[in-house]
Amino acid sequence: MKPNLNSKLRNVGVTIFTKMSALAAEHNAINLGQGFPDYPMDKSLIDLVSHAMASGHNQYVHMCGLPLLRERISEKVNKAYLSTVHPDAEITITPGGTYAIYTALTTIIGPGDEVIVFEPAYDSYIPNIEINGGISVCIPLQFPDYKIDWNLVREKISKRTKAILINSPHNPSGSVLESEDIEQLKSIVADTGIFIISDEVYEHLIFEQKEHLSILRYPELFERSFVCFSFGKVYHCTGWKLGYCIAPAVLMSEFRKVHQFNCFTCNSPTQHALADFLKNESHYLNLGSFLQKKRDYFMSLMKETKFEALPSFGSYFQLYRYNNISNENENDFSIWLTQEAGVATIPVSAFYSKPSDNKVLRFCFAKKEQTLEYAANRLMKFSQNN
Repeated sequence: MKPNLNSKLRNVGVTIFTKMSALAAEHNAINLGQGFPDYPMDKSLIDLVSHAMASGHNQYVHMCGLPLLRERISEKVNKAYLSTVHPDAEITITPGGTYAIYTALTTIIGPGDEVIVFEPAYDSYIPNIEINGGISVCIPLQFPDYKIDWNLVREKISKRTKAILINSPHNPSGSVLESEDIEQLKSIVADTGIFIISDEVYEHLIFEQKEHLSILRYPELFERSFVCFSFGKVYHCTGWKLGYCIAPAVLMSEFRKVHQFNCFTCNSPTQHALADFLKNESHYLNLGSFLQKKRDYFMSLMKETKFEALPSFGSYFQLYRYNNISNENENDFSIWLTQEAGVATIPVSAFYSKPSDNKVLRFCFAKKEQTLEYAANRLMKFSQNN
C-alpha cells in the first residue's frame, strides 16, 4: 500500500511570478513582472561581504542573528521611528521578510483562527494562514485608490479574529497607510486580543515626501505586533534572502521557538557586512528619491502608450489600467502582452482569492533606465497597433 499524501495546500500551484518569468524567458520578453532590480547593488557592500568571508566569519552566528547587526538595527529604529527596541530581546534576523511573516503567523495561528487580509495581497499571506489551520477573512481594498474600508473591517471582526495583517507600502498597489488609517486601527484593536502582523519590507521605498508610518512608532500597536522587514529590498540584494522581525519580548520569545527549529540561523558573512554598512545612513535615507525618479521616468515613457497609470506612493511597483486597449481578463491579457509585445507583467487578479478583473497590471520599475526605455518602446508600438 502506497502512502497517501493529504495536501495541506490543495488549491496552491506554481505562483504567478514563476509562470510569468518562465513565459518571459520563453518569448525573450522584458520582465517587468517579478520585483527585483536589474541594476547593481552598492559595490562597497559586496566588498564588505568578501572582507567578512576572508576574515573568517563563515560559521554559525547567534540563533537570533549577529548581535552587532541587531544593535545597528536598534539604533536605526530609534533614529527613524523614535522608538526603542531591545536588540537582544526584540529583534530576530530571518532568511527574508516572507519567512518572518510566515513565522509570525505560525507563532500565533491555530485551527479555526481568523486573520483579516486586505486584497490584493502578497501571495504568501493566505497559504501561510491556511497551512497553520487558520482562516483568511479577505477584505477588498477600495478600487482604484486601494484604501482600507475600516467600517467593513469592523463588520468582519468576530470572536475568532486572531490577527490583522497589514502591508505598507503596499504590494502590489503602491498605496501607503495614512495617519487616519493608524487611528482607525488603534480604535479597532483597543481592548481586544487581536494581534497585528505588519509587512513593512518596502519601508524606505516611499515617495512624494510621504512618511512611513511604521507600527514601531505607536506603542499601543507595537505591544501586540510582529513587524517584518527585508534587507533585500532596501539594499538591492533580493537574492540574499535576509530580513528581520521586531516584536515585544514576550511575543519574540514565542517567535524564536518556531524559528530555532526551522532556520535556526542565517547567512553569517552578509550579516557582518550589513552590520558595517548600516552605519551608512545615506543609502536608506535617499532610497525613496532614488526609486521615485525611476517611477517618474517610467511614467513619462508610458504616457506615449494607451496604458493609464494609477497612483503609486511606494514599493517597486506601479499599477496600470489597460481598459483602453483590450477587454480581455487580466490573466489572458498579461499572457498575450508577454507573447505579442514582449513585456512581462503581473495580473493584479493574481493577488485576489476570488475572481477579480479591474483591467489592471502590475509593472516593476526598479530597473535600469535602458530596460524601462526598451519596455516602454515595445508597449508604445503595441498600443499603436491595438
